[in-house]
Amino acid sequence: MIQVTLKGGVVKEYEAGISAADVAKDISMGLYRAACACKIDGKVCDLRTPLDQDCELSILTFDDPDGMETFRHTSAHILAQAVKRLYPNTKFAIGPAVDAGFYYDMEVEHPFTPDELVKIEAEMKKIVKEGLEIKRFELPPEEAKKLMAERGETYKLELIEEHAGNGEHISFYQQGEYIDLCAGPHLMSVSPVKAFKLTQCTGAYWRGDATKQQLCRVYGISFPKASMLEEHLTKLEEAKKRDHNKLGRELELFTTSEVIGQGLPILLPKGAKIVQLLQRFVEDEEERRGWQLTKTPLMAKSDLYKISGHWDHYKEGMFVLGDEEKDSEVFALRPMTCPFQYQAYLNRKRSYRDLPLRYDETSTLFRNEASGEMHGLIRVRQFTISEGHLMCTPEQLEEEFKNCLELCTYMLKTLGLYEDVSYRFSQWDPNDRDKYIGTPEQWDEAQSVMERILNDLEIPYKIGIGEAAFYGPKLDIQIKNVFGKEDTLITIQIDQMLAKQFGMEYTDRDGTQKNPYIIHRTSIGCYERTLALLIEKYAGAFPLWLAPVQVKLLPIADRHLDYLYEIKKKLQAAGIQRVEIDDRSEKIGYKIREAQLEKVPYMLVAGDKDVEGQVVSVRSRKNGDLGAKTVDEVVEMLLEEIRTKAL
Repeated sequence: MIQVTLKGGVVKEYEAGISAADVAKDISMGLYRAACACKIDGKVCDLRTPLDQDCELSILTFDDPDGMETFRHTSAHILAQAVKRLYPNTKFAIGPAVDAGFYYDMEVEHPFTPDELVKIEAEMKKIVKEGLEIKRFELPPEEAKKLMAERGETYKLELIEEHAGNGEHISFYQQGEYIDLCAGPHLMSVSPVKAFKLTQCTGAYWRGDATKQQLCRVYGISFPKASMLEEHLTKLEEAKKRDHNKLGRELELFTTSEVIGQGLPILLPKGAKIVQLLQRFVEDEEERRGWQLTKTPLMAKSDLYKISGHWDHYKEGMFVLGDEEKDSEVFALRPMTCPFQYQAYLNRKRSYRDLPLRYDETSTLFRNEASGEMHGLIRVRQFTISEGHLMCTPEQLEEEFKNCLELCTYMLKTLGLYEDVSYRFSQWDPNDRDKYIGTPEQWDEAQSVMERILNDLEIPYKIGIGEAAFYGPKLDIQIKNVFGKEDTLITIQIDQMLAKQFGMEYTDRDGTQKNPYIIHRTSIGCYERTLALLIEKYAGAFPLWLAPVQVKLLPIADRHLDYLYEIKKKLQAAGIQRVEIDDRSEKIGYKIREAQLEKVPYMLVAGDKDVEGQVVSVRSRKNGDLGAKTVDEVVEMLLEEIRTKAL
């Protein structure tokens, strides 16, 4: 007999070898039918996994993130099986679950058309109706290679080669005639996948490498119930209306040009104004908190990046200027600011009395992102970031880290984004040492410090193994766009390695020379990405303090223009600068509708009675008609809303 500890600490005894599925059935038939996977002593496993010893067991349903991932991973296999039936010559790469559903990368004769996606969906429905069981089996590496070679799966063979060296058996999953190389876990059968939709077909390079084969990536979404799918598709339609890539262009905030290139957006006057307002806000707030502004070059010789380690660990992501074999000096556009700001620290000798030393910069950076990753303002090749580096003693580290996090929290709350974020503690992968610099002892120390800080602050974080920067662990503050895709908005990193590489020292109280700890941080992240998230958050209807046009003055007739021009001067003199007059010879109803479409926060309308009474008729984007007010009343109302940065 074995003891199984269930949710809530309940302990039950079972015969050794009982499956997790049978335990779920014993607890409740409802739980058994809803189960997607299980967690045994913290590890996510198939429901058929036998329990051979005492353990903690959780049954995972679609409502659990790991259960949902298992459900959608199985959906990807159903997609692949349907494609294989319809297009037998297809070669498959990888098919994971992702935040917004699932996808499968495959080599096909041509990208699928919308009609072909409908055809694939129909075949998926047939497979689900067949109720095929999903079975796991393992093979020695050589037999695994033979199986995939017989099926012509060249990409799977490449994956097997990477794992064959350790001699461990390779796992596969089979449903009907379809066999896929996979670590799992999966559902017990295809039957629960009752509602799904293939959403798009795009291109993707194998391994994200533009020099490798371009594959066809088919995205999909799936749910246990049709009603859940319908609700999701309705939300998706709403998300499309808020999509910054569409709305930002319609509102003339930004544009792109093919002759300039992918990932290089052009901020139009309205979008540039919002970014300018954000930058001024950030720089002023950082100065108030003791940060000192620097301005450093946009490029440097390769020598600088070799000292920092970027040349060895990040060169593929950089724009290199020159040929190392031909040129005596090779430069590269900067992908980050840290090695530049270290030179400011090295400008003179430092004492413990100088620390903490906080340098910030509004930095334009360049990263050679893959073309398939480009998306509006979310992922670009040139971007501007609120970047800072803080040098401190070990004793100051915890307090300074907390202050950096508090700054980020303040920024997110002010922008109205705080409720939408999650946290990831990105750690190194000790099994992939080539990705990192430093010793295991240094990594353990840095990660222990960050773990203690995060736990003290009760930050609800997830752990991301292998997601650390090559020089230190980091806290990633994540946020989802309207389509559910998660990106990093802000990072705070602890670094105890680069100071030594750059020879950064300070004289301590005892007269010895020591290397400072360094905190890398952003306070609002990438301005372009932040603008994209604000467009989606507010559907283009920005808070008054950020609105590119704060007030529209609308004359009912041309004879009211002079009156409104005087009001415009008074508003701007009071500090309400972004004011426009609609002086077109159009009816007032048309002008109001146009201002509403432009999402202007306030409209001030003037007719004969308004001029006579020295007032304006005020219309609010949010609250509609506010009635007649004097200019002084309008100024007081707007200035208070701007001062408080009301959302």
